[in-house]
Amino acid sequence: MVSGMFETIKYTTQSSTAIITLNRPEVYNALNVQGKLDIIAGLAKANSDKEIRSIILTAEGKAFCSGQDLNDRSVDARKGPVDIGHTLETEWNPLVEAIRNSEKPVIAAINGVCAGAGLSVALACDLKIAAPQIRFIAGFTQIGLAPDAGLSTQLVKNMGYTKAYAFALKGKPLLSEEMLDLGFINEIDTSPLDKALALALEINSLPPLSVAATKKNFQAAQEKSWNEILEIEKHAQRKLGFSADYKEGVTAFLEKRKPTFRGE
Repeated sequence: MVSGMFETIKYTTQSSTAIITLNRPEVYNALNVQGKLDIIAGLAKANSDKEIRSIILTAEGKAFCSGQDLNDRSVDARKGPVDIGHTLETEWNPLVEAIRNSEKPVIAAINGVCAGAGLSVALACDLKIAAPQIRFIAGFTQIGLAPDAGLSTQLVKNMGYTKAYAFALKGKPLLSEEMLDLGFINEIDTSPLDKALALALEINSLPPLSVAATKKNFQAAQEKSWNEILEIEKHAQRKLGFSADYKEGVTAFLEKRKPTFRGE
C-alpha cells in the first residue's frame, strides 16, 4: 500500500512492515524542515497502526542521507547569524528521538552515503544493513560545526574517545566494511532493502510487546547502573508475564506448534 500524504518521503507497507523512503534524490536526500517533519510523522503513523510490527528507513537515489539541507533558510549562514541550537531543538533532536522512542523496531536499509546528521539518523536506528563500500562521513568540522543529533554518543561508545575524535576531526570516510567491524551496522548486503525486509519478516513473527520491551531495556542498559537495570527488567518482565502473548508462547511451546502473537 502507498500513502500520498507526505511531501518528501514515500510511505508504503508490506507484510506488516512500514517502509519510509527518503525521496529527495536530487539533493542526496538532504533534510529540510519538511523532510524531518515527514519522517517523524511517518514513524508516528507506523507506530499507531496495529497491523505494523516493524519499520524500515531507506532512501531513493545514490545517497541514504547527506544531512542538513544547507539551502534551507533556517541554517543559511549567508543571510546572517544562525541559531543551529534552535534547529537541533526543534528539528533534528525530535527526529532522532522519534526513532529512539519508536516502540516498533526501526531498520535502516542504507543504500548510499551517510553524511553529517544523516549519519546521526542512520545510527539512531535499531538495526542497520548497508550496501558494500558505502561511505559514512561525519563532516561537521569541515563546515565549522561539531557532531550533533546524538552522534557524539554513538561514535564514542563504539569507537572509544581517541578514534571517534580523530574520525570527527579528519572528515575521512569509513566504509561499510569498517563500520561492520566497529559494530555500527549489523550486515552488509548488495540489496540492503531486500535484506531489511527479510529481517523485518523475522521480527514480525515475534511477540510485539517483547520486541518493544527488549528495545527499551537495552537502551537503558547503555546508560543505567546494574541495579537500575535489574529494576527495569523486573518491571518489564512483570508486564510481559501477564500478557496474552506470553501465555500463547508457552502454550505453543508445550504443544509443539508455532505460536501466533497478537501484541496483547
